[in-house]
Amino acid sequence: MSTPNGNGPLAADLRGVVEQLASEASLLAGVPGGRAILPSREAVIQIVEDLRSVFFPGYFGTSDVRAEALHFYLGATLERALNSLEEQVRRAFAFFARHDYHQCAHCAEASRHAAAGFLGMVPEIQRLVRSDVEAAYEGDPALKTRDEAIFAYPGVFATTNQRIAHRLHVLGVPLIPRIITEYAHTLTGIDIHPGARIGEKFFIDHGTGVVVGETAVIGARVRLYQGVTLGAKSFPLDEHGKPIKGIDRHPIVEDDVVIYSGATILGRIVIGQGSSIGGNVWLTQPVPANSRITQAELRDIRFSLGGGI
Repeated sequence: MSTPNGNGPLAADLRGVVEQLASEASLLAGVPGGRAILPSREAVIQIVEDLRSVFFPGYFGTSDVRAEALHFYLGATLERALNSLEEQVRRAFAFFARHDYHQCAHCAEASRHAAAGFLGMVPEIQRLVRSDVEAAYEGDPALKTRDEAIFAYPGVFATTNQRIAHRLHVLGVPLIPRIITEYAHTLTGIDIHPGARIGEKFFIDHGTGVVVGETAVIGARVRLYQGVTLGAKSFPLDEHGKPIKGIDRHPIVEDDVVIYSGATILGRIVIGQGSSIGGNVWLTQPVPANSRITQAELRDIRFSLGGGI
């Protein structure tokens, strides 16, 4: 049998398949010069890891950080991350708008503005991430030290990624925020959209299967367990039958709420402050503050309103 580089039947088949693939490819369509310069997933992931080592020096990056060299280490690591971020953001802007990467002055200026804006947000991101570690320590009796949460807890990992991605999302950066959150999703099974707004001291215990939608709003000191979904009840369609984007369609979870494993909460409803939502509850109606919702209580509510008759 001939090799692909030969002149036999396999080579002819290969040429035919390549022609089909090339004719169907749309990646380069509309890109000036037919040359696409996309963000690098590997570079974006490295930026996140550099930022993680800035938030928790010594835990990530190098494990040998001396007090006398801390300022240099933080400065050098942050400078490297920001330089790389500016480059990747420029690529994202240019490709998303189908502009010429080399010629588009607007893309270059927008990337500088986004990188500078993000730099100013870094201390607040660190404060929130450290508050998440504290929430894990306070909320999980199995956690003996905060170090365990920093090193090993998937909820802390996924939330850190989302907090980084959210700031870039707010700055209007395309593509890169989703790369960051989907990287965490791949490793942890926790899917938090970059658009979700999350307050301080957020704790996801165990984590696998958690889904938080784009327009969800989560208050302070909220705790979720594995398998929780904060999703949309329905997708309003436009006149062409396409989902309408950009509308608020996910739950608002107020401060000090606990949502136990397997609970599904759908639609733009408010879960009142201090409430507790039991495991495997399916919830599409608002909940007043300080409520305790279980499957049995939901059955009673539906029956009393006539839904169970």
